[in-house]
Amino acid sequence: MTTPESALAPADAAPITPLRDFVIAFGGLLDEHPDEARILEDGSALLARLVARDDWLPEAFAAPHPTYYQQYLLHADSTERFSIVSFVWGPGQKTPIHDHTVWGLIGMLRGAEYNQPFALDTAGRPVPSGDPDRLEPGAVAAVSPTIGDLHRVSNAFDDRVSISIHVYGANIGGVHRHTYPEDGPRKPFVSGYSNSTLPNLWGRSKDGRRSA
Repeated sequence: MTTPESALAPADAAPITPLRDFVIAFGGLLDEHPDEARILEDGSALLARLVARDDWLPEAFAAPHPTYYQQYLLHADSTERFSIVSFVWGPGQKTPIHDHTVWGLIGMLRGAEYNQPFALDTAGRPVPSGDPDRLEPGAVAAVSPTIGDLHRVSNAFDDRVSISIHVYGANIGGVHRHTYPEDGPRKPFVSGYSNSTLPNLWGRSKDGRRSA
């Protein structure tokens, strides 16, 4: 006899519905308004709505690593128009200075992080561009080659985990990008992802079980 899907999910599993709704809405936005300015404006509003609540991210995609920040893929569009990632920062963890080469949105879900923009000087070295922005839960920031694509992100806390949700205009784990050491030339990298399985956004039988 086949075990019903509803029996396989733990009773306290995160309600994935907000993420599924976001995926559907964001795909619709790209269908209707493929221009970057509109994507960043309307997409920021959609992401702000998603990170306004912190009860939907499955624990498997919120787990820190003691040494490295984690980049968990939550969803990739079938034509790679966009991807959604949870970044999990252990205490004191930070990225190198890096670019994206595509537009991106950062939504703060849990904890807080510093977003420090950079620009290149005449010698091609990265220098801070203004003060770092401290992102608190619910805040959204944007990056792109058009509006500023170089930054470093760091956990604002030395004693707790912080988590942000990022949306990019490509399958970001497969994009060829660069880090920018402060004492040498830029270096190419492809980030990949920290996970090999994805959350099931489409198991609607679980929705019925929770509302019963």
